[in-house]
Amino acid sequence: MIIHLRAAGTSFVLDARGPRPAAVVHWGPDLGDLTDGDLAALAGAAAPAVPPSSLDEPLRLSLLPTLDQGWSGRPGIAGWWPADGAPVAGLRLLGVRRDGPLAVRLDLGAADGRLRIGTEIELSAHGVLRARHHLRHTGTGACHLTALDVVLPVPAPAAELLDFSGLWAYERRPQRAPWRHGVWSRETRHGRPGHDDPYLMMAGTPGFDFRTGQVWAVHLAWSGDKRLWAERSPLGPGLLGAGELLAPGELTLRPGERYTTPWTVAVHSAQGIDGLSDRLHPWIRARRAPRLPRPVVLNTWEAVYFDHDPDTLARLVDTAAEAGVERFVLDDGWFTGRTDDRRALGDWHVDPDRHPAGLHPLIDRVRRRGMDFGLWVEPEMVSPDSALARDHPDWVLGGPAGPTWRHQRVLDLGHPEAYAYVAGRLRELLTAYPIAFLKWDHNRDLLQHGATHRQTAALYRLLAELRAAFPEVEIESCASGGARIDLGILDLVDRVWTSDTNDPLERQRIQRWTGVLIPPEYLGGHLGAATAHITGRTSALSFRLATALFGSAGIEWDLTTATDAERAAVARWVAEYKRLRPLLHTGTVVRSGGDDDAHFVHGVVAPDGRSALYALVALRAADAALPPPMRLPGLDPERRYTVRPLALGPAARVVQDAPPAWLAAGQVTLPGRVLGEVGLAVPLLTPEQAAVFTVEAV
Repeated sequence: MIIHLRAAGTSFVLDARGPRPAAVVHWGPDLGDLTDGDLAALAGAAAPAVPPSSLDEPLRLSLLPTLDQGWSGRPGIAGWWPADGAPVAGLRLLGVRRDGPLAVRLDLGAADGRLRIGTEIELSAHGVLRARHHLRHTGTGACHLTALDVVLPVPAPAAELLDFSGLWAYERRPQRAPWRHGVWSRETRHGRPGHDDPYLMMAGTPGFDFRTGQVWAVHLAWSGDKRLWAERSPLGPGLLGAGELLAPGELTLRPGERYTTPWTVAVHSAQGIDGLSDRLHPWIRARRAPRLPRPVVLNTWEAVYFDHDPDTLARLVDTAAEAGVERFVLDDGWFTGRTDDRRALGDWHVDPDRHPAGLHPLIDRVRRRGMDFGLWVEPEMVSPDSALARDHPDWVLGGPAGPTWRHQRVLDLGHPEAYAYVAGRLRELLTAYPIAFLKWDHNRDLLQHGATHRQTAALYRLLAELRAAFPEVEIESCASGGARIDLGILDLVDRVWTSDTNDPLERQRIQRWTGVLIPPEYLGGHLGAATAHITGRTSALSFRLATALFGSAGIEWDLTTATDAERAAVARWVAEYKRLRPLLHTGTVVRSGGDDDAHFVHGVVAPDGRSALYALVALRAADAALPPPMRLPGLDPERRYTVRPLALGPAARVVQDAPPAWLAAGQVTLPGRVLGEVGLAVPLLTPEQAAVFTVEAV
């Protein structure tokens, strides 16, 4: 059987005629309507020649390539049988089942009868492909599995790779390289994706950017150890692979046991990197969108840290309400003995010294001022200096040995009693108090051999149980900032904390690249103090406001220390955010073509194309006295639009004797085609400034 899945400009053709494992004939641009005869001819025409000194038959790259199939690159499945030392090999296609017009399931078995593998493949109506494997032990004895990946071929025109690295507070740093022979493998061993998560591995035509070029990309929807890899072989094929990174001995299957891989999410775009977002964002929104509208948050962390003085918090509540905040989140420091980051994690009881009447007085004040209440927790961690660690040392992952990280250890959620304790305490908190939101943190790597799979699976189970028991409670995934942002965790949370830094200069880059995969309504971005607490850089209020606007907006600044003028500007910004969030959180994200590190444009275009919002961002000094025009991508080329500046707080700083004529006039009206292809003259922004513009169809 030759299968053609086709949707949203994407075609996926699979040759499943057996008996060998199915092979991908095509994944990429839409091939149109193809008859069975066309598909058979295509599969035949795709069979390569037989070169000298090679297999005596055409090389056929399957979804699970192995050495016994003639593939000498990285195998799609690896493992062995300790009883006889034999490798996992000899796969054969046993059956094919169509599960609708856009889904198929393949059934494979090992030639020795000891394993069965089912492979699910789905193409969404948005053009997003996803696949995963189900492995079942059907033999005797133990099977040590070390890899089970999804492998997809990528055609020769994709000659350049892009993925990501980073570190705490500087996540999602893109890195490009030519795609040469060999394996480019990005592996994370943090017990979470990590700040250096490869995130989304792209292969594209040389020079692909946000608006141009063909791009193929893969992402692993998993919150534990992973690997994304690209391989180009001298034999000819190039491929992208993704799978859970399993430590030796981490996954040992006994007779009858099963293992299901995480989903690999794969996307092709013929319109550059933005084309990936054009498929991923509506697909994510259709699967499980967060509740709208996304509330304006005030988080207390950078405002008060561990100073939970009731009077201080009361003043902050009142000031937040006056600014129009809708959700007040009490961060770290509320539980017994938690006066700094060196103690008390795991002792999840309200501190009687700082909150003698519990959290009720604070929550009552928050709710009287028209806001709902959120609370910070870090359930997967434990402080060595805590009652929990002293009473239950066997619940600590790895025991007392090994290094601490941020003065804490990991609580073993795979231990049934530890799991029950955490689940019980969270249930008690959510029952005792009207908590609308949990900021769920994870502030260290696991650093424990062979524990990641079990820990991640337990986390997913815990989140799912809490969501079922308390469906009105929203959860934010935070992992010392952006170290756990992936499509696995996104199925279970309503918001992600994009990065611990609130420095707008760093945030512009981080939000730009994180938003390729994740829609803006999930991406928490906060207005911080003038001098950023992490970088020490001082930024203009207008730049901070423009940066925090494009996402799930909030505040992490002690507004009680702000001037009257600053608080008034923040209140106006909150009002503008509330007005604009229907556009910001449902529209199409667009970005200027190149990755210019001096100036760039980003924006959101409404689904009906009638309105849009853009930001012109100056990260550093321009390379010319007159920078290039500001092109506004994504507009309907046949419509006419009026472009106007939007004031957010004080005006952005410029150095110019006169503004562009259209800005002096206050607006300009032009066709969308002209705005996208020619653009508008720009104000001469100084470094670390941003200007925001509204666009409305005439």
